[in-house]
Amino acid sequence: MKAIVAALAAAAIPLAAAHYTFPDFIIGSTASADWQYIRETANHYSNAPVTSVTDPEFRCYELDLQNTAGQTSTATVSAGSTIGFQANGPIYHPGYLSVYLSQASPAANSPEAGTEQTWFKVYQQTPVFDAATHQLNFPSETQQSFTFTLPESLPSGQYLARVEQIALHVAETYGGAQFYIGCAQLNVENGGSGNPGPLVSIPGVYTGYEPGILLNIYDLPQNYTGYQAPGPAVWQG
Repeated sequence: MKAIVAALAAAAIPLAAAHYTFPDFIIGSTASADWQYIRETANHYSNAPVTSVTDPEFRCYELDLQNTAGQTSTATVSAGSTIGFQANGPIYHPGYLSVYLSQASPAANSPEAGTEQTWFKVYQQTPVFDAATHQLNFPSETQQSFTFTLPESLPSGQYLARVEQIALHVAETYGGAQFYIGCAQLNVENGGSGNPGPLVSIPGVYTGYEPGILLNIYDLPQNYTGYQAPGPAVWQG
């Protein structure tokens, strides 16, 4: 019954209110202009998500795979500084939020950047299981922005920073999870000598069958013990 009520409620929500993009990059406490440092995404009008984890658009969801990178500015930040992302409205759907970085070769504004096994996770907001109620709580839900600290040991160089929110409200069947994605272009200065990893490819990091992607959050198994975040562990620096 809970699943039916939740599904009906989700269906009643207007598209524009339910979906979102991440157009603004945050440096310190200041948000950029829309799409100044983040590659403009193909859903910049519709706000519609990506649902295929194997499609090339799963990487950054650019408006134009060949040209958007070169039309986007690159933000200069320092290792150890505060960065983040701001959505164009509240993160309406319950889900899992993470940020991946990739060293960018030949440059952050190149369409070839991030196409190899170069991505590593640096941040996450993980759903929290409440055993007393047998339900998941979602820290990212209703947020519009978030920030985190880049590791001080992150080597200097050019990077892509990829925000990914996996909306799980209709994730009980394969392909139901919704991915809201955006890639910022960064030039990192004053870096350290860390060795980021584990490294993964995007697409390629997920199959779509991971227990943190394919699950019914409204009807958890009786033996459920907690959310399993998909992808690699967070690199702490």
